[in-house]
Amino acid sequence: MDFTTFSNEIVKVKKMPLPGEDSHMEMAPLERLLELKRLAYKTNSAKKASVMVLFYPSMNNETKFVLILRKTYKGVHSAQVGFPGGRFEEVDNSYKDTALRETEEEVGIPADHISIVRELTQVYIPPSNYFVQPYLGITTINPVFVPQESEVESIIEVPLTEFLDDGILIQKTLSTSYAKSIDVPAFRLQEHIVWGATAMMLNEVRQLLKQTL
Repeated sequence: MDFTTFSNEIVKVKKMPLPGEDSHMEMAPLERLLELKRLAYKTNSAKKASVMVLFYPSMNNETKFVLILRKTYKGVHSAQVGFPGGRFEEVDNSYKDTALRETEEEVGIPADHISIVRELTQVYIPPSNYFVQPYLGITTINPVFVPQESEVESIIEVPLTEFLDDGILIQKTLSTSYAKSIDVPAFRLQEHIVWGATAMMLNEVRQLLKQTL
């Protein structure tokens, strides 16, 4: 789909009910995630973060969105595919500000070039004990990505046509920090396996777009 058509149609998402946790659970590695999420709410122990699901036009006006491959480090999200984003900081006035700031820091897209379409459904990530607030955004400018050297191994550009193709849905056997050799639902995007919280958030976006486009 060309970006001009996409940018005209995506505004419909603002008035649509979010698929919410039902869409998350379709891509959740374990049903126990909801139980862990309720416990984190009750104890108020979780940290807060925000991410950006950013759509943009390519040089030939094809609609794409950006993912990042994180650097290898000592941590639960080492070498994983995710969205630009990060932890809520004192300098941020809102979770939206966090998503915009982190997107600029991690992939080089200025905050004032991004228009927020809407807030999406929050996701809880048990291994790192984070509540993550995703935002759906667009930029009408073909971006020149500048990956943050300390955080980002590479930029992954995903065409909308690929994202909406049902062939990207797969099952993958993985070992996580809380389970060994389990079959998890995942997406195969640009030859990368996307699972866990990122897949959960992507599934909500995918369901919204399939209702809209």
